[in-house]
Amino acid sequence: MKLISWNVNGLRACLQKGFDTFLQAESPDILALQETKLQPEQTDYRPEGYRSFFFSAEKKGYSGTAVFTKKEPDSVLYGVGDLRFDSEGRTITLKYPGFSFVAAYAPNAQEGLKRLPFRTEWESAIRSYLVELAKEGPVIYCGDLNVAHREIDLKNPGPNRGNAGFSDEERSMFGTLLDAGFVDTFREKYPDKTGAYSWWSYRFRAREHNAGWRIDYFLVREQDRSRIRDALIYNEIQGSDHCPVGLLWEGSWN
Repeated sequence: MKLISWNVNGLRACLQKGFDTFLQAESPDILALQETKLQPEQTDYRPEGYRSFFFSAEKKGYSGTAVFTKKEPDSVLYGVGDLRFDSEGRTITLKYPGFSFVAAYAPNAQEGLKRLPFRTEWESAIRSYLVELAKEGPVIYCGDLNVAHREIDLKNPGPNRGNAGFSDEERSMFGTLLDAGFVDTFREKYPDKTGAYSWWSYRFRAREHNAGWRIDYFLVREQDRSRIRDALIYNEIQGSDHCPVGLLWEGSWN
């Protein structure tokens, strides 16, 4: 199976920058989106051959997730059962007989870490949610998780230490999630690969110089690590300040 995740930084804008061309060329089994920044009625885009699910923030033009899948799921869950996070449209879960697919957009701690307490509560909630889900069977968790876990995961770790996305607190919380029984699929396949990033600032020609961060992930349960065929970063794909990331998964809908 081919699974892809992409923070599109506004789906309507990304649709004008080659989004559908990418989707048709790659033809993933499931595509998860973050930061859609729209209500479902604000776009008539529904790709042919896919079932479309949108979870929008109550605040218009903010946050939001979506999932396009080739196979109708047994069930779809919106959110994690906590209105503080669910009102921002941050999580969609698709359940199939063979696995649960969780697409998420983690809150940004923001400048000065002013939203770190909210982020900390989110991390606790999503970790508990994933751990319970993992008791039922394989879990594939993906999205813009808004953290570079290790120094190797961003170009300039020194000056960014303590900033949003690379604070000790956020990095520790990501480590706690891994310790709870999950694997970062990219580092499982490429433990020492440098220069592998999924987000670049629009400032200082960062993408041109590959001064980026790897903050978009696919995670799976530790016991399913043997099913990771490959982990992908589509760093040549434009259309957003993020590029898509992918997982080739040895599995089936059943």
